[in-house]
Amino acid sequence: MSSIRVVSPGFLTTVQDLGRFGWAHFGVSASGAADPLALRAGNLLVGNAENAAALEMTLTGGEFEFERAATIALTGADFSSDLPLWTAVEVKAGQTVRCGPSRSGARCYLCVRGSIGVPKVMGSASTHLMTGVGGRALRKGDVLPIGNEAVRRPRPGSAVPPFPVAGPLRVTNGPQAAWFAGELYQTEYTISEESNRMGLRLRGAAIPSPSGHMLTEGVPLGAVQVPPDGQPIILFVEHQTTGGYPKPANVISADFWRLGQLRPRDQVRFEKLSIERALELMQEQEKWLYGI
Repeated sequence: MSSIRVVSPGFLTTVQDLGRFGWAHFGVSASGAADPLALRAGNLLVGNAENAAALEMTLTGGEFEFERAATIALTGADFSSDLPLWTAVEVKAGQTVRCGPSRSGARCYLCVRGSIGVPKVMGSASTHLMTGVGGRALRKGDVLPIGNEAVRRPRPGSAVPPFPVAGPLRVTNGPQAAWFAGELYQTEYTISEESNRMGLRLRGAAIPSPSGHMLTEGVPLGAVQVPPDGQPIILFVEHQTTGGYPKPANVISADFWRLGQLRPRDQVRFEKLSIERALELMQEQEKWLYGI
């Protein structure tokens, strides 16, 4: 079995697939790729199933040496590299793939034909940093096996997503939307440096949070919750599975990938859509993916 040696993991590199589902009642959220669109596209480019495990690099990239020749694809944020993005390419035995700092966006994915062949925990190879389920962040000297899970030939040519990165985050009404007067849509927010894979903390004009106490309830990925200080939090891939803060909105599924590309100090606004429009946008995204 061939392998990849971690020469440098950069700021934060982990193994991720699309996450582990079905464990929320035990308090374990799905985790998985912060930008699932990039992960899925990269896997399809190299001929893997879309859920195959890959490397997720955050902000500063990394360096990875390939023991044998391999087919790889870099997708996601525009990290400086000698290799093209959104294209399946061949690397030679002994070659080191280097990715520098991000020029835009937050996360880049290195997908390799056959997948990253680490053991699955609770049905997934994804790394849940907050709990340690599925392992830890990669370190210099780690050796990762390359699996044999390819399902078809690599796709020739590039496949750059046609979906805009810029613009407001699109949301639908949350379960407590009626408790708010629309303040969420009147303010531009800044992504706080306190953000992580559990939640994206926003800073801006405080939203009056309704008084009284909510019963704790289940919370989904992308929920926008408003704690007592009035500064919204977008629940991210390692979010807690229950919460007691009111939620005026939820980011639509078609924009989950955009959450994964937000960096500290980025500016965001919100735009409310109907459920019907949110479904149309998701269908457009799926149609593009399955055309790869």
